[in-house]
Amino acid sequence: MSSIICPTVLAADKADFKKQVDTVSFARRIQLDFMDGEFVKTKSIDLKDAWLPDNTQSDLHLMYQRPMEYLQIILILKPHMVIIHAEAEADYVQMAAELNKNGILAGLCVLPETTIEGIRPILRSFDHLLIFGGHLGHFGGQADLSQLHKASEAKEINPNIETGWDGGANDQNAKKLADSGIDVINVGGFIQKSENPMAAYGLLDDLIN
Repeated sequence: MSSIICPTVLAADKADFKKQVDTVSFARRIQLDFMDGEFVKTKSIDLKDAWLPDNTQSDLHLMYQRPMEYLQIILILKPHMVIIHAEAEADYVQMAAELNKNGILAGLCVLPETTIEGIRPILRSFDHLLIFGGHLGHFGGQADLSQLHKASEAKEINPNIETGWDGGANDQNAKKLADSGIDVINVGGFIQKSENPMAAYGLLDDLIN
């Protein structure tokens, strides 16, 4: 499997959400970030106010303390995948099973302090592992590449798992991320803040393929 570039959307209000989604409408897969103001201090647009673009695979990254409370909204939105945090409060196996039962892939995100060994008991229940190595709830920041070892460790436990990276991805580190076994490279500020977002996306895509 070759790596893919996945632009991200992180918006505080509905107008900014629409603008950012439109900005990356050319991408075949995008990640929509949502924060509840509790799990992370920043707060985004409410999940109930979100909409998913047509003809695009949309992944929801829920930086929520209690993501299971939003299951019914998720099922109405019907995204490609939902990613919840290993550091949140949830019955992870049940959440993953409910998503899969409804045709939605289940993703698990780990912050730098969370080890792969620590999530071993639940890792086989998930389709995707998102490795976080940036500034939670914000675009930009430095990518903490010391977290890359988690990709190979996760695949030793669950060989079929798809791995993603979130945090500080740009033209200086995209190839390193891809070469280290990251399947999905989520990119925020480098694309959203570019004068030519499509060109920025194309540059990264060329670097990794």
